[in-house]
Amino acid sequence: MATRLRKTRRLRGGRNMGWGQVGQHRASGHKGGLGITGLMKHHYSTMLKDYPDHYGHSSTHPPHPNITKKWTNIRELDDLFNKFGQEEGGKKILDLTKAGYDKLLGGGKPSVAYTIKIRQFTAAAEEKIKSVGGEVLTENG
Repeated sequence: MATRLRKTRRLRGGRNMGWGQVGQHRASGHKGGLGITGLMKHHYSTMLKDYPDHYGHSSTHPPHPNITKKWTNIRELDDLFNKFGQEEGGKKILDLTKAGYDKLLGGGKPSVAYTIKIRQFTAAAEEKIKSVGGEVLTENG
């Protein structure tokens, strides 16, 4: 079809191009703003529904899967034994895994030989516990 015969040619002279009142189809007024405008105001529910991770970020380095959330040092073993420990056959057994601890660190000096059950421990912690005659057991050992 020739350009001169199109409907657009007739509408060029009017100020609204067939969109009624002045505000219609002009910029982004009928959408409530351009782009991400209004996501914390009048488009907040849309943001929650369509973009739940809008304020988060996707890292190129995901968090390490082995996260130690709770740990303790050797210097605190006596207090922990009073709370969670038990004696079986002359051995002082302390199950730190059941007490909610993930890792045993080597700070301090052990005073008593404990048999400790824990998921993770440092080399220094193991060495110090063994030096007084105790032992460190992992979950599966």
